[in-house]
Amino acid sequence: MKTMKPIQVGLLGIGTVGSGTFQVLRRNQEEIRRRAGRGIEITMVADLDVERAKGIVGDHATVVNDARAVIANPAIDIVIELIGGYGIAKTLVLEAIAAGKHVVTANKALLAVHGTEIFAAAAEKGVVVAFEAAVAGGIPIIKALREGLTANRIEWIAGIINGTTNFILSEMRSKGLDFADVLKEAQRLGYAEADPTFDIEGVDAGHKATIMSAIAFGVPVQFDKAHVEGITKLSAVDIKYAEQLGYRIKLLGITKRREAGIELRVHPTLIPTKRLIANVEGAMNAVVVQGDAVGTTLYYGKGAGSEPTASAVVADLVDITRLHTADPHHRVPYLAFQPGEMKDTPILPIEQVVTAFYLRLRVADEPGVLSKITTILADQGISIDALLQRESAEGERQTDVIILTHDTVEGKMREAVAMMQSLNTVLAPIVSIRKEELA
Repeated sequence: MKTMKPIQVGLLGIGTVGSGTFQVLRRNQEEIRRRAGRGIEITMVADLDVERAKGIVGDHATVVNDARAVIANPAIDIVIELIGGYGIAKTLVLEAIAAGKHVVTANKALLAVHGTEIFAAAAEKGVVVAFEAAVAGGIPIIKALREGLTANRIEWIAGIINGTTNFILSEMRSKGLDFADVLKEAQRLGYAEADPTFDIEGVDAGHKATIMSAIAFGVPVQFDKAHVEGITKLSAVDIKYAEQLGYRIKLLGITKRREAGIELRVHPTLIPTKRLIANVEGAMNAVVVQGDAVGTTLYYGKGAGSEPTASAVVADLVDITRLHTADPHHRVPYLAFQPGEMKDTPILPIEQVVTAFYLRLRVADEPGVLSKITTILADQGISIDALLQRESAEGERQTDVIILTHDTVEGKMREAVAMMQSLNTVLAPIVSIRKEELA
């Protein structure tokens, strides 16, 4: 068999992931060539910091400061976009597609918001847009959903898909500290960015959940319909109470198939401590997928970092290299379902979501308080799973009441909380956190 010349790759942005990709590709080039059927070489790099880029690639690739020079080069077959964000990255990806280049990207924000437009452009040009690195770093979750589990009707997905927030929650739990203190520490250690908003407000996890939801259920990507809450309001006391009741609190990205539509939500969630995913600590990621045939599967690993993410980028390069000459109609569709088979199943508003709840009420320690609270819940058709009443401290006339409910419609719970809040014996804002058994 004659050996084909190596496929040539242009890299836009050689930061943490870009340099990892360059190194993994060089280090494992022989192995990769044997798997892909031909060599894969990054021959051109665009980065604004030309000197730093040259320091990484040496004389193995041409370095330029203009991404468009890479896209314009007829020798380049695949463009890797590692710039990030919605701005120039979108323009460059669309320009690369228009130039007939395949694209590999780790940009979840771009795909969660503009994926529909980008995939349509790629389909029209007959090129591939591969994005394994966009969700959960080095864990091959996109491939699992799109190919490995393709026989299944996916029922639900629940994932710890943001390492920064998981690190913060792990620290809050193990050290009993509040959010603000742990965030400072996470920034000092480099687990959190100087501006951590996208992570701690749940936006990053929302982008990733949106992409997984589209692939699992065959719907367009529509981040604007996701319900997104972060961890900034969580307090150490709730983590402690949850622990006493046999639960851990994690920031989960959840998407579920329901009769009326699809749930798509990111928020802090109580999970039973006995579940494997509840024990995922530090900056690690994990995704649980429930399929009708396979049952529950769990994917665990590093969700960020130079080489873990590079692992996914290089796998995409190998996929494209294998498919490079294949008829576009015989490739695995971008979002798992054939383009003409996408459904406009509605994404349900949060009020229609069905889940259980943890409630913490600061109440006056006097007779009859509890019966008023339980009556309000009963009137809304909400049944109680567990109830914990703390002894009030010496000389204090108030105490915490913790309630775990069974599954209920979110809208009903909101009404019940508003009614309980208006009782004059409820002395502080009620804390309510969603709870999932993930059974």
